Amino acid sequence: MAQSNLKTLALQHLARREHSRLELEKKLSKYAQSTEALASTLDSLEQQGFLSENRVVEHVKHVRRAKYGSLRIHTELKTKGITEELIDSALTDLKQTELDTARQIWQKKFGVFPEDWKTRGKQARFLAGRGFSPEIINQVFASLSEEI
Repeated sequence: MAQSNLKTLALQHLARREHSRLELEKKLSKYAQSTEALASTLDSLEQQGFLSENRVVEHVKHVRRAKYGSLRIHTELKTKGITEELIDSALTDLKQTELDTARQIWQKKFGVFPEDWKTRGKQARFLAGRGFSPEIINQVFASLSEEI
C-alpha cells in the first residue's frame, strides 16, 4: 500500500478515537510495504499533531475515571504503549479523587454495609476488579463503618 493510502487509513482510525502509536502500528502493519514506510507515516502524523500520546492519556482518563480505579487505568495505558512517566504524571490527580470514586461505585452496586466477612470479601473483590488498591478499598469500608 502506498504511503499516502497508509496515512489515509491511519487518519480514518484516528477519526474514530484517539490511538497510541503502538496501537496504530499494530493496526497498520499488515498494510504497510515496509516498517520504514510505516514509521515515517507515524512520525509524520505525530509532527502534524494528529497522533498524540497526551491526548490518548487524557481520553482514557476521562472515559474510565467514573468506573475504574487508577490501577486498572494504569494497566490499560501501559498496554497501549504509553510511557511510564506520562502515565504517572497523568494519574496523580486521579488518585486524589479515587476514594470518592470507589465510594460512588460501591454505593451504586451494593448500597448496604456488608453484614459478614463473606459479603465484605465479595464487595472488596468487586472493587479490586475495578482497579482499586487494597488501601482504597479498606478506606471505603472504614468510612462506611463510621457512618453507621
